[in-house]
Amino acid sequence: MTRAVAAVDLGATSGRVMLGHVGHNELSVRPVARFPNGPVQRDDGLHWDIDALYSHVLDGLAAAAREDPEICSIGVDSWAVDYALIKDGRMLAAPFHYRDERTVTAVTRVHELVSPAELYAANGLQFLPFNTLYQLAAEADLAGADSFLLVPDLVNFWLTGEQFAERTNASTTGLLDIATGRWDDGLVDRLGLPRSIFPTLIDPGTPVGRFGSVQVTAVGSHDTASAVVAVPATLDDFAYISCGTWGLVGVELDAPVLTEASRAANFTNEGGVDGRVRYLHNVMGLWLLSECVRDWGSPDLGELLAAAAALETPVTIFDADDPGFLAPGDMPARIARWCVSRGLQPPESRAAFVRSIIESLSVAFVTAVRTASELSGKPVSVIHIVGGGSQNELLCQLIADRSGMPVLAGPVEATAIGNVLIQARAQGLVTGSLESLRTLVAAAFSPRRYSPS
Repeated sequence: MTRAVAAVDLGATSGRVMLGHVGHNELSVRPVARFPNGPVQRDDGLHWDIDALYSHVLDGLAAAAREDPEICSIGVDSWAVDYALIKDGRMLAAPFHYRDERTVTAVTRVHELVSPAELYAANGLQFLPFNTLYQLAAEADLAGADSFLLVPDLVNFWLTGEQFAERTNASTTGLLDIATGRWDDGLVDRLGLPRSIFPTLIDPGTPVGRFGSVQVTAVGSHDTASAVVAVPATLDDFAYISCGTWGLVGVELDAPVLTEASRAANFTNEGGVDGRVRYLHNVMGLWLLSECVRDWGSPDLGELLAAAAALETPVTIFDADDPGFLAPGDMPARIARWCVSRGLQPPESRAAFVRSIIESLSVAFVTAVRTASELSGKPVSVIHIVGGGSQNELLCQLIADRSGMPVLAGPVEATAIGNVLIQARAQGLVTGSLESLRTLVAAAFSPRRYSPS
């Protein structure tokens, strides 16, 4: 029997509601709503327009119900680390955007209380200045809140009235004990955070509550956790690149890697579905390209990519991971300044900028794959790239060329597909391990192969 589920997939630049149909050896997804998402500048900093985002979610779910009134489940995933504070069931303020600079001084305060090495031993996370623990440390008054809810948990709360924290996304906060998978009470106390604001943890596949007559099901609510579920891998020795606004590059493990070498390389151990570990590094991703395109007045991206691919002269490769590229705005000028400050030739045309970005991302991605393999001891013979970046032919070919390994590109909507599959398994529409789910994805969404040239 085939049933329908709705996947709410919220990204850092856009959101979508996808309708999935799943049954024995059957898997399909299609979009029923797409909508923009982005930061809004307010007097106290950069925020998300969460009310508008939730309104789009409701409209998307209504569209899904019109297409298939027999939807049996809803699942929500989103980007990580950002949250809202809740008091008496009401949101105190719109969530801050992770690119807001309010955590600059909080990072120093946190590291005075707990050293970076101690933090890594406790939570296994790479250092990112916007990780949730630094954001919470930057809050003026946590005593006025009953709880904090990460973005997908907030949407689930508004849909069902129930407050939970889904574990894969909670693992990105820096406040989850890497050894137990529970909130780290000792770390919470050392940071002076109120233990009362931490919600009950639940796993992917757990029923959250009901939205009307429809079950809301916890999925891998960190979008990368859902995307990794839908990597169409048929071999165990694969690396993945989940490429969109960010590039999440790594391997799937059964246990975390907590060595000093891993910390020095700034690799992270995040929770995956079914207790797996997503051992990965965050690379800046297609944010670099989208910000340039926005600065140029949004010219046709296809034409820019074609012109970039046709370039025969070498372009400068820059460090795509440089924190100077984190904030929005003026990206072409910042890339040019990075080059000039190091005595390198900056790109001189839009096509050269695009080629420089794609070349630099390919270097960063391949370096991260090799480092993940070396630090974890897991061999890699193939690289899967999923998400929007899998459509970028130049990027995929450059990754294959630089790595010397085949690159399998797609599916584009991996996050929504992973979301759909975890709901479907919870509903009994499919059964089995992640490997069996991936076999279903590989059959339904055959990836495109790029061989090293």
